[in-house]
Amino acid sequence: MFQWNLWSEKNKNMENTDNIKNTEEVEITTKKTGHGKTLPILALIIAIIFISAGTGAIFGFLASKDSAKIFSIFKNKGISELFSRKDASENNIIKQKIVQEDSAVIDVVKNSAPAVVSIVISRDVPKIQNFGNLPNFFGTPFEFYFGPQSGGTNDDLEGTRKQTIGGGTGFFITKDGMIVTNRHVVDDSSADYTVVTNDDKEYPAKVLAVDPNNDIAIIKIEGDNFTTLELGDSDSIQIGQTVVAIGNSLGEFSNTVSRGIISGLKRSLTAGDGRGQAEKLNNIIQTDAAINPGNSGGPLLNIDGQVIGVSVAIAQGAQNIGFAIPVNQVKKITEQVKKTGKISTPYLGVRYVLIDKALQKENDLPYNYGALVARGDKITDFAVMPGSPADKADLVENDIVLEIDGKKISAEDSENDLSSLISQYSVNDIITLKIWHTGVEKNIEVKLVEKNKS
Repeated sequence: MFQWNLWSEKNKNMENTDNIKNTEEVEITTKKTGHGKTLPILALIIAIIFISAGTGAIFGFLASKDSAKIFSIFKNKGISELFSRKDASENNIIKQKIVQEDSAVIDVVKNSAPAVVSIVISRDVPKIQNFGNLPNFFGTPFEFYFGPQSGGTNDDLEGTRKQTIGGGTGFFITKDGMIVTNRHVVDDSSADYTVVTNDDKEYPAKVLAVDPNNDIAIIKIEGDNFTTLELGDSDSIQIGQTVVAIGNSLGEFSNTVSRGIISGLKRSLTAGDGRGQAEKLNNIIQTDAAINPGNSGGPLLNIDGQVIGVSVAIAQGAQNIGFAIPVNQVKKITEQVKKTGKISTPYLGVRYVLIDKALQKENDLPYNYGALVARGDKITDFAVMPGSPADKADLVENDIVLEIDGKKISAEDSENDLSSLISQYSVNDIITLKIWHTGVEKNIEVKLVEKNKS
């Protein structure tokens, strides 16, 4: 479950050639003049003189101070040190790169930390002893109650008391106090939410809007001139690139920093909170940066300090497997709330089952892709919602929605299932559906409306 030297050699040869020529000339001369014995003796004497002079020069150099210095280097430091200079230079370059990378991460943290907040969740609870709490999959702790401690009286147990029941993370997107977090962090309508900023100031928070299709919520506190984070582009991220996560780990250690890489992209999983609540998360980012319970709603940052994701879940029973919602899924929501103060979700109004090869074979369907319009288990789970855009476009049970604006609906690609494609549009957009209806393919136009409105 889920909760990156020819010159010298050449001249020697030339000298040898000259010597041969000179010798030949001497021998020819001796034959002509009749002095063949005297000249070879003279040549031998001259050769002995040159050899003696050369030997003296060599021993003279060995006795000099310069030669002593050279031999001292070889004796004291060794030949290896001469070759180690190159290795030392390469090591210095590597160290400089490491220092540069560390400096970049340090800068990201310094600039981003003031914009990251802790969210404290409190609620009136019965006056019974809280034996302990454990973090759930998402990061909002849930409590186990084991009754009063010994020595307590029944009077001590009457009524309720305000108690912290969980914690999460968020970050500022506007200077006047608008904060992004996860929906599951603030989904308790009976709870109170307090924002604690990086300078330990506390502010009561109001939930402005929650997204029913994504695990994103916008809350707000009163104030101004708060430090904000820049939203980056999650479509441009690559596996292996460095990321930094900041969050309220375990609900106790605010602004905890962890560093890692992007481990995977376009993951899909079902995440739960340990209390029976669960949701499907599509097209999310996987990272090995430690995302602990309490980090939910915190920013996942690139090396430029831009938000590329919102921490959302961790995998139970695993190490360094965390997930974040791509920031491009968040941008549209934040812009809507900034402009209108609410989240407007487009709505088609059908229940469906995604078709794959197995379902096609089992039900003898004409396609191995698309969304089969189908009713739910209950009698009230209509295949097409009465009064919905789908109803007005005359979609009926057992129709197959094949494409939306030319994009095939696929069970294998989480980006191209029906709900994901619909979520890319806005309220009042007109889309073209390619459907299969009673054995015939046809195109129909549908105007999307806001969810919960006909």
